[in-house]
Amino acid sequence: MSNSKTADTFASRLLSWYEENGRKDLPWQTDPTPYRVWVSEIMLQQTQVGTVIPYFNDFVKQFSDVATLAASTQDQVLRHWSGLGYYARARNLHAAAKQVMEEHDGELPDSLDRLMQLPGIGRSTAGAILALSHGQRCAILDGNVKRVLARYHECDGWPGKSAVLRKLWALAEQHLPDRDVSLYTQAIMDLGATVCRRRPDCAVCPVATGCQARASGRQFACPGRKSARKKERRDVIMLIARLPDGSVYLERRPPRGIWGGLWSFPEIDRPSEAANWCQDRLSCRAEHSQELEKIKHSLTHIEMNIRPILLDVVPTGVADAVMDERQKVWYNGASSQPLGMAAPVGKLMEKYAIYKERH
Repeated sequence: MSNSKTADTFASRLLSWYEENGRKDLPWQTDPTPYRVWVSEIMLQQTQVGTVIPYFNDFVKQFSDVATLAASTQDQVLRHWSGLGYYARARNLHAAAKQVMEEHDGELPDSLDRLMQLPGIGRSTAGAILALSHGQRCAILDGNVKRVLARYHECDGWPGKSAVLRKLWALAEQHLPDRDVSLYTQAIMDLGATVCRRRPDCAVCPVATGCQARASGRQFACPGRKSARKKERRDVIMLIARLPDGSVYLERRPPRGIWGGLWSFPEIDRPSEAANWCQDRLSCRAEHSQELEKIKHSLTHIEMNIRPILLDVVPTGVADAVMDERQKVWYNGASSQPLGMAAPVGKLMEKYAIYKERH
């Protein structure tokens, strides 16, 4: 490990570099309130800045503060998260906002321990909130920072391992400056995001001269990587049952798993089951069936091939109008309340204008 003098040099070089080269116009930087920093940090987990920016701008426009977020429904929150992925983040954000209103008088806690008691907030996210919005001397250890520190100290091993993670946390704490903590925090994140990337640009790195991995030619080997996991291929048949007025049948997915809590078309095992499924489950008679063009949808560990079956149906009794609004609904984009939908559902709706009235 480096001594304190080296640590000071590391921080001072980063701060000087950030003054000239750092990103200072990201939307959450213009008004770094605890709430805005929190939302941005949750969105930035496993998601690139360029992808996050439009989602962040839309989200804070709709949910301007903790109170507004807490008072919103889960459907409203998920709707503005749809397409960003990792939906547990949105559900935790919503649950945490409610907890903040109930237990902290609507103000995000200003201590590490209390922040970490909120759903979805771990040590690094809590540290980022406190460092960036309050200037508190708290370390962070997101993916970018792990990469910078692992290379600078030639720290072998995958950061997901407990021993490696403990060492990186110790290094993160060691390098914290006494002043300008918010600037330093943004600087080390920016360095990892723009220079010390998977393929590092060592020629322009402000701390290259002290980087142990670079000195030994191992900058591409640090940090160690988790063993690659082969993507699972999954074939899915989505049933799109459509009423004469254009409404389509949607079900809310379970809270855990793919698209947790979002609304989606039901899935069936075989196209031949579609008519009986609608009769048995929806009390609707099938009139016309059409197989739509397949779409591909990629998730972190799953490659999905979705085969959509559009089935025009008519009700066969009064009972089919009764729907549990919490779990299933007849949806019409022209008149229904907006819902948080699984990304492929939204794509299918847009591509085929499915909910338009039949003629």
